[in-house]
Amino acid sequence: MRTKKLPYLIACIIMVLSPALVHAQATLAQDTITMQKARVTTVADQQTTTIPGTDTQAQTQTLTVIILDGPDSGTSVTFENDYIQLKAGDVFYLRHITDAIDSTNFYSVADPYRLPVLGVLVVLFLLLLCIFGGLPGVRGVAALAGSFVLIFFLLLPGILSGYSPVLVSIGVSSLIIVLGSYITHGFNKTTSAAVIGMIATVVVTGVGAYWAVEAAQLSGYTSDENVSLNFSTRGSIDMVGLLFGGIMIGLLGVLYDIAIGQAISVEELFRAGRHMTPREIYHRALRIGREHIGALVNTLAIAYVGAALPLLLLIQSATFGPLFIINNELFATEIIRILIGSIGLVLAVPITTAIAIYMLSNGKNTSARMQAM
Repeated sequence: MRTKKLPYLIACIIMVLSPALVHAQATLAQDTITMQKARVTTVADQQTTTIPGTDTQAQTQTLTVIILDGPDSGTSVTFENDYIQLKAGDVFYLRHITDAIDSTNFYSVADPYRLPVLGVLVVLFLLLLCIFGGLPGVRGVAALAGSFVLIFFLLLPGILSGYSPVLVSIGVSSLIIVLGSYITHGFNKTTSAAVIGMIATVVVTGVGAYWAVEAAQLSGYTSDENVSLNFSTRGSIDMVGLLFGGIMIGLLGVLYDIAIGQAISVEELFRAGRHMTPREIYHRALRIGREHIGALVNTLAIAYVGAALPLLLLIQSATFGPLFIINNELFATEIIRILIGSIGLVLAVPITTAIAIYMLSNGKNTSARMQAM
């Protein structure tokens, strides 16, 4: 009798557990996501709707598009779009999601196709650079290309391979400084003075940046990209070290400008003021540097403010106090970036000026040195 009831018991257990089994399968299975280029053929049902649960208005439309590349090339699909509003003829990237359970297809707008605009700007920039920048401008582009090569083929693979982001960032930063400076300005004492000044400033500022990141207890998780990176690498990357590396890489552009400017100022003062002692030249070059600092610090801060404009608007509209918002990691991280960059900028002036005077004076009196140059 018990044997006859066993199949019914098993059937009941399966019925009870089937929702949980389906949920587990849905949890373990991965949806397939592809990005394909597509063109809008028709637009219909454009209207304004209210986002559920809010009083915010949103524009919606029904798009019929044709896929331009990939395995579905030539296929026409229709879907609702509540993201960027498009018109007939627009080319964009289509997000195609295939459900892992029942193979249902979902389509949405990922991004407009912006590459042609970017290409036009790149060509315009290179054209103007060649016309007005001359050979130094071309060398600057070559140095920029070399910097990107070091970043994409040394910095990023090194971090993804599990090496310390702090050490990798400092090493690659030094290489970018050395190669970029010599490619752009040639092998001479002035360039060498700027290079040594930048490396010394990076080391000193790096110590301060490391302390600031640790003392402020920054976690490095300031965006969705950081969280996604942590999951995709299974937590193998030190996110705090990655934040430190980003601060140091961002510091290079500011240091390069001020260090090269100071080294060249010292060289020109030596050439023009043969009667001046190295001490007098140091004070005059420092005067030039102070004016440069005033302009660059303002530029640096305004550039960061422009990038963080939505965040500033959030402070104005937030129901919490401004001090709480400033204390938030997202905002505190940007403040630390600004301050570390500004500190490095200020330190680069006296450090580079002193190194340039020492290297260009070479321990001799000014007149004898200038005759030899």
